[in-house]
Amino acid sequence: MFTGLIEKTARITAFRPGGTARLSIDLEELAEGVELGNSIAVNGACLTVSALAGSVASFDVVAESLRRTNLADLKPGDSVNIEMALRAGDRLGGHFVQGHVDGVGTISGRTAARGEYLLHIACPRDLTSSMIEKGSVAVDGISLTIASLADEAFTIAIVPHTLTHTTINNKPNGSRVNIETDVLGKYVRKLLRHQDGGRLTEDFLKQHGF
Repeated sequence: MFTGLIEKTARITAFRPGGTARLSIDLEELAEGVELGNSIAVNGACLTVSALAGSVASFDVVAESLRRTNLADLKPGDSVNIEMALRAGDRLGGHFVQGHVDGVGTISGRTAARGEYLLHIACPRDLTSSMIEKGSVAVDGISLTIASLADEAFTIAIVPHTLTHTTINNKPNGSRVNIETDVLGKYVRKLLRHQDGGRLTEDFLKQHGF
């Protein structure tokens, strides 16, 4: 479990593609205390440490993760967002993020005016259907608030700290980003569908704010 508060950006040292890919990342100071089998969120995808060499941690990335995320787009030298797993008793400053990426969106544009920075992301309707305006979403592992929502797109407002402490400001238009919708919203949606006998209509969803 994670919170969507990025601890650092880290550099990829190696990426070996394949049915199960091997991704190696230099965690630098965050490597202290990391052990084999630990869970770490890489661009919002929960991965398991499978090897350690100094400050470099390596992860095996299975085909399902490559298919659902933007991890296959990565190459040595790229930077990724890193968050260590939440510990019992830690402050929850963002929102509950599982590290289970639902799908991939594409940065379609950005607006910077009057001290406000907005990022526009296009994504499939099966992702936006689990979002609500002013709700939470994880984009490349970053906990963000949805400023506006359309059928196949959403906009997020980003504060200066996030721009300077994550990879989001370095991604050009057209870049693919990992999307994880709010787990609480997904469970509520599932419950509503069950109560509707499996016939949950779009009107019913809109009526309940989903």
